[in-house]
Amino acid sequence: MLLHITERDAAIAAQQSGAYRADSLETEGFIHCSTPDQVIWVANQFYRGKTSLVLLVIDPDRVRAEIKYEAVEGVGEFPHLYGELNTEAIVQIVDFPPNADGSFTLPKQFAT
Repeated sequence: MLLHITERDAAIAAQQSGAYRADSLETEGFIHCSTPDQVIWVANQFYRGKTSLVLLVIDPDRVRAEIKYEAVEGVGEFPHLYGELNTEAIVQIVDFPPNADGSFTLPKQFAT
């Protein structure tokens, strides 16, 4: 399973259009994703205190675009999606609110 953090409105728009395209697809050539073990680091690094976020839960076996695991210096290898995300690969959309202090914790359904 892969995860992608996005705005709730973007997830709704993707469901209506049949595909999800993050801004990073245009600016960097890929959509940033994370494993469940990585997503909290990403959320706390880049989205601290941001509300109206959701997690797209992605089944990599259903993704049509190429997925590459690439090194992020000093952090590890992250999955990058080289193309738009077809909505058939999104198996769940999970609300992802910050804690009172603005930090994020992993939703209970992902805890191992």
